Amino acid sequence: MSEATIVEVEDLAVEGAAPDPTVHEQLAEKLASARLGGSEKNRKKILASGKLLVRQRLEILFDDENYIEDGLLARYEEGLPGDAVVIAFGRIDGREVCVIANDFSVKAGTWGNRTFEKIIQAQEKANAAGIPIVYLFDSAGARIDEQFESFAGRHAWGNIFYNQVQISGRVPQVCALFGPSPAGSAYVPALCDMTIMVRGHATAYLGSPRLAEMVTGEKVTLEEMGGAEMHCTVSGLGDVLVEDDEEALNAIRVWLSFLPANWETPAPVAPAIEPRPGRSLQDIVPLREAEVFDMEEFVESLVDEGSWFPYKELFAPEMLTGFARINGRPVGLVGNQPRHMGGSIFPNSSDKAARFIWICNAYNIPIVFLVDIAGYMIGSQVEREGIIRHGAKMIFAVSECRVPRITVLVRKAYGGGYLAMSGAPMNPDAVIALPTARPALMGPDAAVNGIYYNQIHEIEDPDERRAFIAEKHAEYAEGIDVFKIANANAVEAVVPANDLRADLTRRLGLYSKRKMIPVERRQAVTPA
Repeated sequence: MSEATIVEVEDLAVEGAAPDPTVHEQLAEKLASARLGGSEKNRKKILASGKLLVRQRLEILFDDENYIEDGLLARYEEGLPGDAVVIAFGRIDGREVCVIANDFSVKAGTWGNRTFEKIIQAQEKANAAGIPIVYLFDSAGARIDEQFESFAGRHAWGNIFYNQVQISGRVPQVCALFGPSPAGSAYVPALCDMTIMVRGHATAYLGSPRLAEMVTGEKVTLEEMGGAEMHCTVSGLGDVLVEDDEEALNAIRVWLSFLPANWETPAPVAPAIEPRPGRSLQDIVPLREAEVFDMEEFVESLVDEGSWFPYKELFAPEMLTGFARINGRPVGLVGNQPRHMGGSIFPNSSDKAARFIWICNAYNIPIVFLVDIAGYMIGSQVEREGIIRHGAKMIFAVSECRVPRITVLVRKAYGGGYLAMSGAPMNPDAVIALPTARPALMGPDAAVNGIYYNQIHEIEDPDERRAFIAEKHAEYAEGIDVFKIANANAVEAVVPANDLRADLTRRLGLYSKRKMIPVERRQAVTPA
């Protein structure tokens, strides 16, 4: 090579090392365009429907705009910015979280071959970092035209669900449904710890109404098939029903505020707040067993004001479940609600309670049981619905629970319902009785009828029969007096109702210090 040629090459190398000034401009333009999402027409249509754009949701959810985003330019050159999913890592109340959010403005938020790659990578990063995962779902489902490279094989859409199961109980997973989540994507909310649904917008179904009509001949509306209200009241898929996007995002923040970042860390404690003003606990609970009261009012008068956050409030309302704080400490509350079906346990309420107990046990949340139960519901209908099978699920969840458990006998505590509500044989840390407590195998009415059935029916005179029943009723009731069970050391303490909060505060502080050791085994065989 000649000397002149060497000089030319060196000159070119120097010139090539200088950055092209247009590269930065191109990048800025592409980033700005990708952040907009889909077309202006699509974005306007979303806003006109009453929903927010995906990045508007992130602005509300995160503490600030200082979040990082992965895969923003994926498939940008193909006109599908981000491949219709936003992966963001930011802070909520100062704690890091991972957000996986569909962008409905890009091809209706559908899943493509880069969508699932981004989602599973985000799941794995969140799991490795030990931070919660928030799914903001608004998607028309998987793209049929990309199924051959995204459905079958070991690297496919199904990895999303597999990862959810591997992560379950390690970091909290919460899903908010702002729009559709059909077919396979419907399993994402089902596999999360918490599902929030926006009324009038959110839907989830395995088969659309059109498909159902084609296959079964059934004609049904989209709302009837898989609407938010249906899922929050009938199917139980939805845990919280909200009115708009902003309320859903605020519910996510509140839900996460009770939970630790992961299973190896303690739940966050907040400053203590006195309960809301109102009737005292003693005034709320009637002395007469037949008199109904509102267990939710009892809860609100027990916990820190404004901290009560119901779980599945509209589903199986005879069972009350939810998070709250007692003197700043997060607790899970499981209570019988006498206002609905007398607070008896049905198949759905068993499932509801079991799932909530499992969530608390997974994330180090102590549980307080508030007992006022006549037992499991009986009758041919509930037997056909599998009350034994479902009821066993609740007993299973209670028995394997290792977080602190305190059982409060508010009033009646009869039969198998007493066991399901963490009665003494289920080995809670403490059983606390109020003066109104009445634990027994069965209540006076059922016991008298069972023991004296023949004698009662042999008495022909109605007045004499009533007097006999009343006498035996009084005798039996006297035998289940709270002071007799205290005398037998069947409870840790009998506490005045108005002193319950102070007693629970001390006990929760004490029991939270013990080590929680799980049962040693490969896999428990849970009731179906």
